[in-house]
Amino acid sequence: MTIEQCYAQMGGSFAEVSARLPSTRLIEKFVRKFPEDPSYAQLKQALAENSLTDAFRAAHTLKGVAANLSFEPLRQSASDITELLRHAESIPAEAEVLFEKVTQNYDRTLAAISQLD
Repeated sequence: MTIEQCYAQMGGSFAEVSARLPSTRLIEKFVRKFPEDPSYAQLKQALAENSLTDAFRAAHTLKGVAANLSFEPLRQSASDITELLRHAESIPAEAEVLFEKVTQNYDRTLAAISQLD
């Protein structure tokens, strides 16, 4: 699978990331490194431990990484949970539903990346 096909499969925007990063090779390099990013695991752990501060930080970081790489569905779901947590005093019950969406988009993104040639 090409990098363009990878972006199509995950619902990302190759055109958008191409405008930000100067070469396809550099885009592919960063995309291949994405599975090593700890933000998703940190978010999952923080939610399990009911740690609002850590959950917000991890969600915000995941949103930023996804935005920089134009992984649009993941960026949107990470943004949704980030905004829910931003002004909360504790982790709201809705976080579980939003985290499920993050997980779906994260898994979809990883599945597409794993098929890169």
